[in-house]
Amino acid sequence: MPKVTYISPDGNQQEVDVPEGNSVMEGALDNMIDGILAECGGSCTCATCHVYVDHAWMDKVGEPGEFEKDLLEIVLDPEPNSRLSCQIKVTEELDGLVVCLPKSQI
Repeated sequence: MPKVTYISPDGNQQEVDVPEGNSVMEGALDNMIDGILAECGGSCTCATCHVYVDHAWMDKVGEPGEFEKDLLEIVLDPEPNSRLSCQIKVTEELDGLVVCLPKSQI
């Protein structure tokens, strides 16, 4: 099962198993990781699952879609590596993915 590491703003790291096909958001919710609110339940309508993808993983994660890009314009403290975790589907290729949680969601 692929592993995803979530890093909180204070540097605390939690590495969890996320089933293939689940989103990075679902992995956080299933493992009670603070900082992923997911108010819309993963339907890409709220931006409360904002994360920063580690730069080493940006190519593998890919570019955001149009709806996601629109929502990323309203998040606090957007960065070039900002993504909505509900839109990142976990695959074996993403085993070891690292995401950082924004301070604004903690």
